[in-house]
Amino acid sequence: MASRSLWSADSAATIFCSRTQSNGEKTGQGSFMLRTKLNRPRPYGSRASVRASLSGSLKPTEIPRQWYNLVADLPVKPPPPLHPRTFQPVKPEDLSPLLPDELIKQEASLDRFIDIPDEVLDIYQLWRPTPLIRAKRLEKLLDTPARIYYKYEGVSPAGSHKPNSSVPQVWYNAQEGVKRVVTETGAGQWGSALAFACSLFSLNCEVWQVRASYDQKPYRRLMMQTWGAKVHPSPSEITEGGRKILQEDPSCPGSLGIAISEAVEVAAANADTKYCLGSVLNHVLLHQTVIGEECIKQMEAIGETPDVIIGCTGGGSNFAGLSFPFIREKLKGNIKPIIRAIEPAACPSLTKGVYAYDYGDTVGMTPLMKMHTLGHDFIPDPIHAGGLRYHGMAPLISHVYELGLMEAIAIPQIECFQGAIQFARSEGIIPAPEPTHAIAATIREALSCRESGESKVILTAMCGHGHFDLAAYGKYLQGDMVDLSFSEEKIRASLAKIPQIPRVAAQR
Repeated sequence: MASRSLWSADSAATIFCSRTQSNGEKTGQGSFMLRTKLNRPRPYGSRASVRASLSGSLKPTEIPRQWYNLVADLPVKPPPPLHPRTFQPVKPEDLSPLLPDELIKQEASLDRFIDIPDEVLDIYQLWRPTPLIRAKRLEKLLDTPARIYYKYEGVSPAGSHKPNSSVPQVWYNAQEGVKRVVTETGAGQWGSALAFACSLFSLNCEVWQVRASYDQKPYRRLMMQTWGAKVHPSPSEITEGGRKILQEDPSCPGSLGIAISEAVEVAAANADTKYCLGSVLNHVLLHQTVIGEECIKQMEAIGETPDVIIGCTGGGSNFAGLSFPFIREKLKGNIKPIIRAIEPAACPSLTKGVYAYDYGDTVGMTPLMKMHTLGHDFIPDPIHAGGLRYHGMAPLISHVYELGLMEAIAIPQIECFQGAIQFARSEGIIPAPEPTHAIAATIREALSCRESGESKVILTAMCGHGHFDLAAYGKYLQGDMVDLSFSEEKIRASLAKIPQIPRVAAQR
């Protein structure tokens, strides 16, 4: 199959903004009402009573009926994606080979709220609202005065937060008569979620899974196949991009950037096929805000407000889903939490990357997006948190980071699994490798509170369970896990290949 560029030479200099789809401020959705009770300890007797108190107050009819778009409230709007040849903002028709019209509108929307279709809400009710749980046993283990809460997304059919976006993406594609969708996946959570959604709407699903995870996590692959998806290791011999990479490095472990290139190549070459992305793009982050909107209501119901909000970041969808509604309240002056992103030390795009326009994929078939990047052809070492092995950070999260509304740290994987074992042996839930980063940072914060005596409220994102990641736990428990880092020389070489953008375009 020949590789084909998505881009034509006549892209216009304006970016498309969607029509109004919501009643905006009239809903009052997500308003964070501070109470005199905030920050006072609550006497919970057991996990069961905590679950009932925190999630039982939200009935299925109280699932958020709108997604929240942070762009509407930012004091400085984020830079637009650029056409890689003209360096002009992309037009809707530039994206139409890949995405259905409604998702293109959402990608560029300036509306504060966007209505969730009834059909999507109906499926959300299979697992939403998800529980907010106080980690009392972890608090006791750490002997900390901090109060730790986690929003648990592992109750979805796919076992992670990813169906929050896969269901609407597949629904919008089905509405436009699309017959097949293609995608990439790292650890397999996104591929599983997309396969699940496609099984509900009778769409064919094809997944390119990063080779390292394809080999490490066979049950994720079987999960996708059970829901009817075709799964290929990436890089593969199926695409021109994959073949070229394998010729250069037959043992290449793959990366999300490579897998994206392969899926995009197939979508661009087939008129009946569209591409679905599990993170990074604005519309994906938008769909995930149901997490934070629910969490605001749940915390308000128990008279708590977070002092610190912690989430893991790879592409950024889970972190954005929890934090963006809270950032809205922070911008309003209602709350003042520290918002902290945690990334793997082996792939530290926020903490070690540069903020520049770069491709979202390895081959260079996507628009240029301004983001924190390690370089589009950077291939991270095969850490067990496969979902965090992405060379760049979501452009909107990168912009929020540049505005100073959040902070970021990087943690090596052994510390993450140490924290995961503590969490599993106190709270009972075995975390996926990705949220172990958030757990490790939460433990750091809780131990700091033990030293200072502060009774902070720590809110963290537990974005999925690790039932199909036990091989990684086996390596840790057997003492075979090592901390993988990155080579400064390797990053310098990768950063040297970032496209050079004309000064005028780069300053947009």
